[in-house]
Amino acid sequence: MSAADLARLQFAATTGIHWLFVILTMGLVPIVAIMHTRAAFTRDPAKAAVRERMTRFWGQLYLINYTVGIATGIVMEFQFGLSWSGLSKFAGNVFGAPLALETLIAFFAESTFLGMWIFGWGRLRRGVHVTLIWLVALTAYASAYWILVANGFMQQPVGYQVRDGAAYLTDFAALVTNPSALIALAHVTLAALTTGGVFVAGVSAYHFARDAKETDLFRGSLRLGVWVAMLASFFVIIVGDMQFPLLRRTQPMKIAAMDDSGVAQVQAQLLQQYGPGDYTLPGEWLRVSMDAMTIIGNTISTITLIAVILLWKDWLVRWRPLAWLMTAMIPFPFIASVGGWVFREVGRQPWLVYGELTVADALSHVSTAALAISCATFIAIFVALAVTNWTLITRLARRGPDATQLGALQPLAEDKQTVPAF
Repeated sequence: MSAADLARLQFAATTGIHWLFVILTMGLVPIVAIMHTRAAFTRDPAKAAVRERMTRFWGQLYLINYTVGIATGIVMEFQFGLSWSGLSKFAGNVFGAPLALETLIAFFAESTFLGMWIFGWGRLRRGVHVTLIWLVALTAYASAYWILVANGFMQQPVGYQVRDGAAYLTDFAALVTNPSALIALAHVTLAALTTGGVFVAGVSAYHFARDAKETDLFRGSLRLGVWVAMLASFFVIIVGDMQFPLLRRTQPMKIAAMDDSGVAQVQAQLLQQYGPGDYTLPGEWLRVSMDAMTIIGNTISTITLIAVILLWKDWLVRWRPLAWLMTAMIPFPFIASVGGWVFREVGRQPWLVYGELTVADALSHVSTAALAISCATFIAIFVALAVTNWTLITRLARRGPDATQLGALQPLAEDKQTVPAF
């Protein structure tokens, strides 16, 4: 493999694995916030106790994914300097600000609010405590927004001027309202909610398939998860289709290669616009990734719609094959989201910044051997973290709320007060 292939493989693998953490984090945190809100403002003590226990169980699953995911996210931006120094030199003046804002939001604001929420059980007023988890959700999506602003510039450069071979920001408003970023944010938001809803519904259904003891807790979780997944999966398809008119204008080869029509004509247009070069794309990658998104999205939308109907009189949980089907659906939103990422990134080759900077020009001057070692090391570490994450999640999800430590109060030996155990 060439140095460029190794650098692309490393970034694709690490970003793809990191994205699996992100999509679940973004999908779970609003659901946990809804659960906590209902628990805090339920007047019936018995129902409030069940809903608080529900919040702590799903909250701890969210925390496992968030904590391990942070470890994968820390190294992502360092790869710009390691493998893609040309990108930093050309576009650093433009998307350096969005990446800095994402870091401030994700690693300072979000983690601060989350820490206060974790240790606020039994110490903060319920309104303040609930506000904190909603702030965590808000900052999670704000973080995603700034990442997509940076990525949107690479997909559709706007608000800049090139001077002495480097791009300089000239219109911040154009950058932050880039349609390539805003439509993608809506699509990612709905995809994340679909993922979170299917995860909650699937784990809850698993416990019913195994004769759940805490039926009230998992029945409430199942209902919420199914409703969120049904609504989000319906709209994610609509918003996904909204991106095609934009792509036809800004990245015509992506559509031509996927449809396998008009490729030669688009190639001629791009040769005239950008000069000599091979602008054709691997259509099979685009078609496979698009088909994965479409088939999985429509399947989830159909099954969750049926599941909502079957919630009536608990038909969904009374028939075990249906419960096992909901459990088996858990991996599919992740597969669809990776397909979407492949479609978005592969479809703009050979550009790294569309129309301005090619992959070859952005590559750092690093030896093939060094990139091979770096690639193998990064992928091994990321795979190990992903395996660790899902081992912990699976173990806690199977054991159920009895294994939850988040919010559990333990006495202090010194002053007999209580503090959260997590």
